Amino acid sequence: MNLDHLNQSSSELLQPELQRCCGSSRWVEALIGGRPYASEADLFNASDRIWQSLNSDDWLEAFSHHPKIGDLDSLKTKFASTSDWASGEQGGVALASERVIEELASGNKIYEDKFGYIFIVCATGKTASEMLALLQERLHNSAADEIQRAMAEQNKITRLRLAKLLESQT
Repeated sequence: MNLDHLNQSSSELLQPELQRCCGSSRWVEALIGGRPYASEADLFNASDRIWQSLNSDDWLEAFSHHPKIGDLDSLKTKFASTSDWASGEQGGVALASERVIEELASGNKIYEDKFGYIFIVCATGKTASEMLALLQERLHNSAADEIQRAMAEQNKITRLRLAKLLESQT
C-alpha cells in the first residue's frame, strides 16, 4: 500500500489495515478522517499528533491489541492479524534462554498486576535480555510515569507498523 492507495481507499477497507498499526479505534478514525496526506511525513506527523491527543482509555485500548512480550502462543492465536509483524518485532525472544523467557513471563505478570495493562515496549532490535532489563527497570515507575512511557513505546510501534503498511503489497 502506498500513500496514494491509503488516501484513496474506502474507510471500510482501510480501517482493518490501520487497526494492525494501532489498536486504538479513535486513532484509526482520526487518521482516516485526516486524509488526504500530501506526503508520508505528513501522515507520520498526523499519526503522532493524533496519538498525543488521545486519552489513557484510548492508549489502553491500543495496548490490549498486543501480545505479551515473549508470549509466542498468543501471537499465533489471539493476535493472528498482527502476528507476522509482532513475531518479527519480538524476534529477540525466539533466541532467548528458557530462564529469560520465564523471567519475562513472571515480570509481565507483576507488571500487569501493578499497572493494569501489559508491558509495552518497542521490541524491534532488542534482545530478550534487553527487554527483560527494561521491564524490571520500569516496574519501579509510578503509574503516571509508566502510562507515559508505555504510550511513547506504543507510538514507536505504531510508526514502525505504519511504515510497514506503506511498504506492503496489499
